[in-house]
Amino acid sequence: MKRKEYKEVIYEEQFPVLTVPLLEDNKTSGILCYKSKAKDMSEIGLPIEKVPNWQNKAVELFGEMLEKYKGLRLFMDSCIRCGSCSAQCHYFLGTGDPKNMPVARQELMRSVYRKYFTLQGKLFKGSKDCVGFDDDLLKDWFSYFYQCSECRRCSVFCPQGIDTAEVTMAAREIMARIGVATKYVTEVVHKVYTTGNNLGIWSPAWIDNCKFLEEEILEMTGLEIKLPVDAEGSEVLLVPPSADNFANTDTMIGYAKMFYAAGISWTTSTYCNEGGNFGLFLDYKNYKQINNRILKAARDLKVKYILWGECGHAWRAGYMTRTLSGSMDFLTVKYPKHVCQLTDELIKKGAFKLDKSANDHLKVTYHDPCNVARATTGMLEPPRNIVRASCNNFQEMHPDTIREKTFCCGGGGGMLADELMPMRMAGSKPRCMAVKAVGANYLATPCAICKANFSESLHYWDTGAVIGGVHDLLSNALILNH
Repeated sequence: MKRKEYKEVIYEEQFPVLTVPLLEDNKTSGILCYKSKAKDMSEIGLPIEKVPNWQNKAVELFGEMLEKYKGLRLFMDSCIRCGSCSAQCHYFLGTGDPKNMPVARQELMRSVYRKYFTLQGKLFKGSKDCVGFDDDLLKDWFSYFYQCSECRRCSVFCPQGIDTAEVTMAAREIMARIGVATKYVTEVVHKVYTTGNNLGIWSPAWIDNCKFLEEEILEMTGLEIKLPVDAEGSEVLLVPPSADNFANTDTMIGYAKMFYAAGISWTTSTYCNEGGNFGLFLDYKNYKQINNRILKAARDLKVKYILWGECGHAWRAGYMTRTLSGSMDFLTVKYPKHVCQLTDELIKKGAFKLDKSANDHLKVTYHDPCNVARATTGMLEPPRNIVRASCNNFQEMHPDTIREKTFCCGGGGGMLADELMPMRMAGSKPRCMAVKAVGANYLATPCAICKANFSESLHYWDTGAVIGGVHDLLSNALILNH
């Protein structure tokens, strides 16, 4: 996708700093995820192909979900089609496709709801507002419910409080259970069961790369700082995104230096060295099963508490651990905790010596990952506090684009697939333009998926900025005792 394929529209009243692209012809229905492989579906407990009589099965599953999740029924009934969500969605702003308005995406599901589960559907069977399942509708479901990153920005602005992410998640669950899912998401879920992480990296490679990073730290600092693996009895089990050990290595080094400076024993696990949970983008059963692996790793290694690393949706899943996977009472710290929360606490206690001038070559701004900002609590300020403590040149972006109002990176919600690159680049522009507006050359964020998509989009939109982690900045500023 070339930049010249875009037309420009300026939404001056709402977002004076943003210029928003439209895809040619305002069409995104032809941009589809690759379909899942039979082997992956089988290994994660889903049908390998569309089940017989799938329409009736889908309606049956829909009914079960309406009974189980009362909020879903409320969301089906309460939309007044005011359109307040439309101008808040990065994908609608980026594509101009009317079906990418959150209200229109929900309508794909709500029309089925009206037909099968309301009096309107029983009395007015020919109504255009009541639509039965057929192949064309299922194609739209597959297209548009996988053009939603479950970011919840639209929900912040919805006067009815409708959580579009919950609608998207329900639609994906129904599709998955009738045998319709995406290659990217199901491959990742299969990999975590097979290798312990989303990247499909086997345990020996995980251990080898930890040793490689130890050598790199030794060369940088002259200190033998360890990245322990399967160290039983450690205080902390760190579950980072696996990308931190293989791609965002400066972040992984930052964790190691932080633990060393604070005198905290820690470890990763070869059984589960992944905080990310792609079950969140597929179905509840796999969502829960993946999260259960983290608790098992903590029990096996006899740690005192679990820390989730720099990943947005990983923290959203981790934050729900006590509801999703049960009691954490076997731990000393009996609740989920993010590494940024720990680091912020340690900074406030004076645990570190920091030289902020080490980052003076950077003009830093901060991106709130959607799931950190909107799907959990207590994580708006800790990353910012770390950034402020680590550098002299920090500037927030436009107030309409930060904290709870943050724009998505464009690649979340299981959308980081290569075949969705046009959607990813289009959806990322609101955030990239906000970065460009403050003149930053470094965008800090505690999320591996954000880092992956911004590594493409910051360059694509000529922002002049690079992407990095919060602990990367801390690592630069830390003064370590020899």
